[in-house]
Amino acid sequence: MNQYVTGAVIKELREKNKMTQLQLAEKLGVSDKTVSKWETAKGYPDITLLEPIADTFSVSVTELISGNTVFNANVSANMMRSKFYVCPVCGNVIHSMGEAVITCHGVYLSPAVAEETDESHMIFIERVEDEFYVRIDHDMTKQHYISFIAAASSDRMQMVKLYPEGNVDARFKINGVKKLYFYCNRDGLFYINVVKGIDDKENAYDDTGKRKELERAADILFGQ
Repeated sequence: MNQYVTGAVIKELREKNKMTQLQLAEKLGVSDKTVSKWETAKGYPDITLLEPIADTFSVSVTELISGNTVFNANVSANMMRSKFYVCPVCGNVIHSMGEAVITCHGVYLSPAVAEETDESHMIFIERVEDEFYVRIDHDMTKQHYISFIAAASSDRMQMVKLYPEGNVDARFKINGVKKLYFYCNRDGLFYINVVKGIDDKENAYDDTGKRKELERAADILFGQ
């Protein structure tokens, strides 16, 4: 373990829960002087107390140690609020439908920030019957590649894992897909909003300027 719960975190959570040091001490079976020592960095709680402390404050042990409390008002979750976490050590991809505290290989991961597609990361979308055929104009070397492509709708996430020296394409059931994501191992996460009602099989989205015009028109037509 390369990180441990700090007194500052315990104090912050205690005050947020409107508890005195004595009240917290009584719940944990220790003295208020012990709690005071934790909060003034003169000592640390025993590892056996981590779970009771986390339970007292209604957080996970991981949140307690990281100091990052998760606030997720949308308890039913929502795919359109999806977040992707990518481990820099092994390349593992973790998907969540809201806020989460994620670790992999001992590293606390922050959610990847999605940027809109650009000229260096061209994505082509073609509607083929009930599917979207998606292709990305990108090298797939062992050093520089697209790791995954994902299609998000309001109630589901479809994801295709890609590998170096492989093809950069995927097929997704349309099923109300509103947004596509893909991850470049060097440049990070990108997205594109799928234009509802527009089916340009001939050119797909190879003309970025034209695509943006179509998207703006679709937003007006469909009130998005």
